[in-house]
Amino acid sequence: MKIHLGTETIHEIKNSVVTAGTFDGVHKGHQQILSRLREVADKVNGQTVLITYWPHPRLVLNPHDNSLLLLSTFPEKANLLEQYGVDHLVKIPFTAEFSQMAPEEYIKVILSERVKTHRMIIGYDHRFGKDRSGGLEELKAFAPKYDFEVEEIPRHDIDEIGISSTKIRKALESGDVATANKYLGRSYSIAGKVVHGQKKGRSIGFPTANIVVKENYKLIPADGIYAVKVCNKYKKFDGMLNIGHRPTVGGENKTIEVNIFDFNEDIYDTEISIEFIDHIRNEVKFESLEALKHQLEEDEKAVRSRLSKR
Repeated sequence: MKIHLGTETIHEIKNSVVTAGTFDGVHKGHQQILSRLREVADKVNGQTVLITYWPHPRLVLNPHDNSLLLLSTFPEKANLLEQYGVDHLVKIPFTAEFSQMAPEEYIKVILSERVKTHRMIIGYDHRFGKDRSGGLEELKAFAPKYDFEVEEIPRHDIDEIGISSTKIRKALESGDVATANKYLGRSYSIAGKVVHGQKKGRSIGFPTANIVVKENYKLIPADGIYAVKVCNKYKKFDGMLNIGHRPTVGGENKTIEVNIFDFNEDIYDTEISIEFIDHIRNEVKFESLEALKHQLEEDEKAVRSRLSKR
């Protein structure tokens, strides 16, 4: 897959079959559109093109609203889109100026002149242009003028799936990773660097790797204990992860700590990713370290049992 930073330097793409949107999370609803995109491109001996915007429009138009957390960073999204058959990913910098582009100007400049759209495939609820005033009707109205075809993914097909990025975010924010994973069609994941912590876990037989996620807009699931898969460049391990403030040991800041099973290597300052498999329990405060240790032993049994069933 080729990533284009903006549209100005795009060379003509043969029989481009195009879709557009934020595609946050690349969930099953998105995957349906991508599947049709690939199917049509193969029929017309063309190439698939996905136009996306970065940063997310809401982060630009509402800079003081910190409520929007995203399911995927741009590298994560790009990797997923490549897996689902996208040949060209066009990353358009979303700015306040870009948000003022009239619908016909967007169609003329972006879709026609620069991307050379042969066919546009879009969901019924796709919006674009100033004040989100452009949609399927505008695309159909201007498509003959700019010499491309428009295909709509029917409302029934999209509504029948009943999946949205908002539903997935709400599931993760409540710790319901099983539902989120069902909608995503894969395990939700986060990635970050392993840093030094207080090493309290090591003192009770549960050493942990502390993870810092640098993207402050990346959604972190609700506090609690999770069954996870821990991935580095070479291998995948089972693990038990805690998100929270560690009330038993007087923690103040929220941390993300993972106890990697059957593992004893130095991984400080390396990048790892965490795949969430299931939520085990909420975070609670225990009366003593000994009580915490006993509960962690029970948690480990539950996590190992859950992971063994995958």
